Amino acid sequence: MSGPIPERRAFDAIIIGAGQAGPSLAGRLTDAGWTVALIERKDFGGTCVNTGCMPTKTLVASAYAAHLARRAAEYGVVLQGEVGVDMKRVHDRARTVTLNARGNLEKWLGGMKGCTVFRGHARFEGAETVRVGDDLLTAPKIFLNVGGRANAPDMPGLDQIRYLTNVGMMEVEALPRHLVIVGGSYIGLEFAQMYRRFGAKVTVVEMGPRLIGREDPEISDAVREILEAEGVNVRLNAECIAFAPCDEGVCVHVTCEDGAPQVTGSHVLLAIGRKPNTDDLGLDKAGIDLDKRGYVVVDDQLRTSHPGVWAMGDCNGKGAFTHTAYNDFEIIAANLLDNDPRKVSDRITCYGLFIDPPLGRVGMTEAEARATGRPLLVGKRPMTRVGRAVEKGETQGFMKVVVDAETKQILGAAILGLNGDEAIHGMIDIMYAKAPYTTIQRAVHIHPTVSELIPTMLGELKPLV
Repeated sequence: MSGPIPERRAFDAIIIGAGQAGPSLAGRLTDAGWTVALIERKDFGGTCVNTGCMPTKTLVASAYAAHLARRAAEYGVVLQGEVGVDMKRVHDRARTVTLNARGNLEKWLGGMKGCTVFRGHARFEGAETVRVGDDLLTAPKIFLNVGGRANAPDMPGLDQIRYLTNVGMMEVEALPRHLVIVGGSYIGLEFAQMYRRFGAKVTVVEMGPRLIGREDPEISDAVREILEAEGVNVRLNAECIAFAPCDEGVCVHVTCEDGAPQVTGSHVLLAIGRKPNTDDLGLDKAGIDLDKRGYVVVDDQLRTSHPGVWAMGDCNGKGAFTHTAYNDFEIIAANLLDNDPRKVSDRITCYGLFIDPPLGRVGMTEAEARATGRPLLVGKRPMTRVGRAVEKGETQGFMKVVVDAETKQILGAAILGLNGDEAIHGMIDIMYAKAPYTTIQRAVHIHPTVSELIPTMLGELKPLV
């Protein structure tokens, strides 16, 4: 005998997911007088607040404090005894940052007039109908903000071991004896350096010939030098990665050109990309198309194949960053509420790698710029020639820019070095302004800063041959 038919609850809009974009969109829509249902199945704030940016950068800050304390004598500062790390206090601090941010978000949404929060897993039952537990919700406009999760591909022996992802790493309160990280890209390298600074032995295993393969080789090489100088072991060209349990923990078979054929670690972290949370939403019932990787197919204004559904954030494949997710919200709100035809294709790629020193990146790499066939100018300056870096005793890395020689437009830039993640924003802004590089070249910057050397670098551009 079937149970009672649930009552349908009608709203102007349904938002699935309380990550970076969803709550902000709820705020704009309710301010405009819309009634909104916001659905979250787990932790408010998404990856950034709970297992990504906020807790990991808190851990990075603790690791930097330990690293700087060990270098105290270089600055004439005398510490008594060895520098120790209390991993429980380190993780308690990160957890506090997460819980405060999550709690503030829940409080804001809970008090938002016109917004009803539903906790549970959402599944489509039609183009305008979503079920959450026993509730049936309907709306003419639905917005997906369901995020993504760590990728764990079918690798030999993976089902025989216990492994960690970025989520599991947030729960590790004891210092690993030997952390083996599979994946030499952004997430993996941040964990590699921080745990080495906490005192663990760390090995990074990468299938490719270099770390962070999307970057120019000179950046990959410089990052590797930075990590290896701190004692991180890097194993490249890992042709056939496989896993097996052993008495000491986990044996990771790497089959590299150099070094032992396997590495034995106490813990294994998988950092080999992410995939969207789109496989259990019933999207087929709403006529919403996915690409071959499972991302929601969207147009330049983030509309899906169904005209009443939009997709924001990691699930749409248009960016895997908190800042791109927030920009997705801005694009949708501008088009729906402000009569402002903003679009994704106006966005310039930019991101950071938050090792120490950090990498700030915007636009094309040198390889991408060369592929356009345009005549190019390039500028480069080592951080050893940046006064601020010398004064702080942090001279690793360099800054680099690639310019279109005919239009004088900056095509791309990278700053690997002290404050590189902040200094890069001058380049980002000039690129959005579509101004020639001479605009920033002639600007007078504050001394002593890292940014003041950008005009100097731009004054020394040379043809790229």
